[in-house]
Amino acid sequence: MSALFFYGTLCHVPLLEAVLGVVPGGLSARLTSATLADHQVSWVKDQPYPMIEKVAGQVACGLVLEAVTEDEEDCLRYYEGAFSYHLSEVLIQVLGAAKTALCFYPMSHDQARGAKWELEDWVRGWGEMAVGAARDVMARRARYDAETAASLRPFLMARHWARMMARNGAGPTTRRQSAAPGDVTVHERAEGYRGFFELAEFQFDHLKFDGTRSPRVGREAFLAFDAALVLPYDPVTDHILLIEQLRFGPLWRDDPQPWIFEPIAGLVDAGEDPADTARREAMEESGLLLGALEPMVRVYASPGYSTEFFHCFLGVVDLSDFSASRNGLTSEHEDIRSHVMPYDTAMALVHSGEINAGPLIMMLYWLGAERGRLRAPT
Repeated sequence: MSALFFYGTLCHVPLLEAVLGVVPGGLSARLTSATLADHQVSWVKDQPYPMIEKVAGQVACGLVLEAVTEDEEDCLRYYEGAFSYHLSEVLIQVLGAAKTALCFYPMSHDQARGAKWELEDWVRGWGEMAVGAARDVMARRARYDAETAASLRPFLMARHWARMMARNGAGPTTRRQSAAPGDVTVHERAEGYRGFFELAEFQFDHLKFDGTRSPRVGREAFLAFDAALVLPYDPVTDHILLIEQLRFGPLWRDDPQPWIFEPIAGLVDAGEDPADTARREAMEESGLLLGALEPMVRVYASPGYSTEFFHCFLGVVDLSDFSASRNGLTSEHEDIRSHVMPYDTAMALVHSGEINAGPLIMMLYWLGAERGRLRAPT
């Protein structure tokens, strides 16, 4: 058995517990504060994680985990291994005495140093997302190698960011049922499918409208992501911009016309404001630089079985000089064509069925209700 020294995010004990799969408090008897001399821990510039480097006279503070088993070391290697870290032997100080321990040390030092690392600041901003993503990463250990799991981690973080936004931005309950603790109980979750998306199999019961309790039933839910959608609109010319691309839903429904008109859209990254997502996606998918955005609606795409949630915006922009273009990120295998057309033309395509994506139709009708205000002289 070995001792491991942690100086960064794994000093957040709930994260370490999630990686090792132990119950809260299960590591407390084996954890001790420790320091590593002549080292400094800093934020990586513009990134939500730290770096360590040798700096004479500085001290890196952290934790040492004693009696690390081979399986625990394998778990930690899996979690950290895809981040260009390797286990190196270091000499730490524990309770005033020198001790040899292993430490995940970077194989290269090409990262730009930011401000001094503060664990508490990271926990406030990223801790909950990281703990949830760690559980998700480790649940994929039997299915994916460390590199593949690491490539999924940003999306797993984004899913937990969506959960945080859901809790903090729930809609009002002036007419619908207002949930209280215990009204819905999830009793167990089966393994289900865990990839980029997840399919959760679970059993639950809930409080019924008549005050009685429902029987326990089994269901499945598709765990997707939050997305930001934006409809660019030029109130002067009354033109909108749409994008067109091949979509897999129609393809697997056997629709012979799987190329679909849609609004600009993209997944909300962990910690990102959905409005910033909309601006980023507008540039990636159409080359448009958007400024202020007007919120439209915030909606579940299909609440009967999916967590997918849409943050919809209108982007007021000058489209007079815009010409049809082809865009999209090659790294994401996107092949996107932009179309600029009068609002009335778009509505004619709705009525003919050529525009058949629900979110776009919803946003066009929203625009129809607000067009007069948006086009009024200022």
